[in-house]
Amino acid sequence: MNARKVIIDCDPGIDDVLALMLALRSPEMEVLGVTTVCGNVPAAQGGENALKTLEFLKRLDVPVYLGEARPLRRAYVDATDTHGADGLGESFLPNVEKVRPKEGAVDFLAETLKREKQVSIIALGPLTNIARLIECHPEALYSLDELISMGGSYKSHGNCSPVAEYNYWCDPDAAKAVYEAFDRHPALREKQVHMVGLDVTREILLTPNLVEYMCCLSREIGAFIRKITRFYFDFHWKQEGVIGCVINDPLAVAYFIDRSLCDGIDAYTQVETEGNSFGQTLADPYGIWKKEKNSHILTKTDPMKFMEFFITRVFGVPASQVRPILRQIMVENAGKLVWAQKEASLFDEGEGGAEE
Repeated sequence: MNARKVIIDCDPGIDDVLALMLALRSPEMEVLGVTTVCGNVPAAQGGENALKTLEFLKRLDVPVYLGEARPLRRAYVDATDTHGADGLGESFLPNVEKVRPKEGAVDFLAETLKREKQVSIIALGPLTNIARLIECHPEALYSLDELISMGGSYKSHGNCSPVAEYNYWCDPDAAKAVYEAFDRHPALREKQVHMVGLDVTREILLTPNLVEYMCCLSREIGAFIRKITRFYFDFHWKQEGVIGCVINDPLAVAYFIDRSLCDGIDAYTQVETEGNSFGQTLADPYGIWKKEKNSHILTKTDPMKFMEFFITRVFGVPASQVRPILRQIMVENAGKLVWAQKEASLFDEGEGGAEE
């Protein structure tokens, strides 16, 4: 098998770690390196968390580079309320000392693209590193195969403002610059940003039953996932009334490998950078703005098929073994149902004048 070369740009982050586990256990991908960016946690903490994951997977051969420590223009706001003080659910795993993160993520991205040719980037955090790459090393973009970005939202509501998803809200100027580059830069005009946004990631719900099943498949891997997701479960219950946690980032990796997991539309997309709507993605699939379609926006996914894909890869068990168990413990369209119930609850509270 000819594995596709890829760099994972991330802000680990609980679901980033699950995405790294999936990527490094998938033979279709050759992970050339991991770059970190300020997002869920500061870039330096993200580097530590990436190394902790690589050590657990026995893949410390994969280099980790530290990227941008702050957004392009706005003040940095982390997401440790969601991911814990250490970014890994307050598991406080020890740092890896035998290998350390390196400085210079943007230079690493540029040098790798120039050297290897046809390298893809899966961006699981804010797009600050990618915007800096476009700004400082535009010649490297000719070697970019694909950009997959976990971020944005088409029709779903936001998760840190009524309209904005966190990664693009954290650095809207970077997201805007990247989407504009895919409209204007000669190396990118024939390509599209693949936007894996909240419309599809909200359907990927990791539940307590699924974690218990994972522990049955592998005590070691299951215990690791349980340890880092416990905080995430508590956050989702308190904030969203969800039993389980939404794991956004692994879907971006799974989609990169298997396009049949998602459906989508082509559209021209721009990102707002000002006012109450900063971070919002405005998509024009109908061509009203008469601009080239610079993005492919995912709109549908199959949670059951994704979870089968994730478990078979990460735990190394055949689909024929996984499928009947998932039919027992997963409810079809569970993610849609949960969010529909939540929205209905919020509407009822608003109508009834609920107290703050």
